[in-house]
Amino acid sequence: MLRQAIEREKVDLHTVNLRDYGENNYRQIDDVPFGGGAGMVLMASPMFKAIENAIELVGGSDNLRIIYPSPQGKPWSHGLAKENSTVKKLIVICGHYKGIDERVIEKYVTHEYSIGDFVVTSGEIPALIIIDSIVRLIPGVLNNVESALSDTFAADLLDAPHYTQPREIDGMKVPEVLLSGHHKKIEAWRQECREAVTKKKRPDIWNDYLGLKESE
Repeated sequence: MLRQAIEREKVDLHTVNLRDYGENNYRQIDDVPFGGGAGMVLMASPMFKAIENAIELVGGSDNLRIIYPSPQGKPWSHGLAKENSTVKKLIVICGHYKGIDERVIEKYVTHEYSIGDFVVTSGEIPALIIIDSIVRLIPGVLNNVESALSDTFAADLLDAPHYTQPREIDGMKVPEVLLSGHHKKIEAWRQECREAVTKKKRPDIWNDYLGLKESE
């Protein structure tokens, strides 16, 4: 999708190599933390230079969001992906090791987001997740925007099950209602499935859904 978005000129994507802004002959970008402790921290000076270059690259700081994927951030969601898909200029910082110098966050970061309560090996992984979930919602990227709008988390419930050819395999058949051609019955069946699967697999979402229904 990202390649398709670039080819369709819906997204202009640039990568900035922090090593290009490293210090001394070794292009150093990390150092031990003050106060001791295990691990390394990305240094402020190379980050400052890299971010300033990125700001210039996107045409200045007006209407710009600088995102840092972080365990301290707001949990990433479809709603936040949709919100950020309307932002024209985004910079995503990829952390490494124990993280980045706090002064980078204080000076530049406008939004922190968490992709979950777990640790991955590099900041490129959450950055790609965030970017991918944003880009697919930009008009003109997907061939069928209705597909994105009906995905799980795009609505209030989990998605209904889907089937394709063959009609039967290993004794398992496609539900007859989907072969009926009766669109109202099909939609009613899908809504029943959405409610049932959400109630069973994600009671937290189900309870939120019930709360929304009661407030209507």
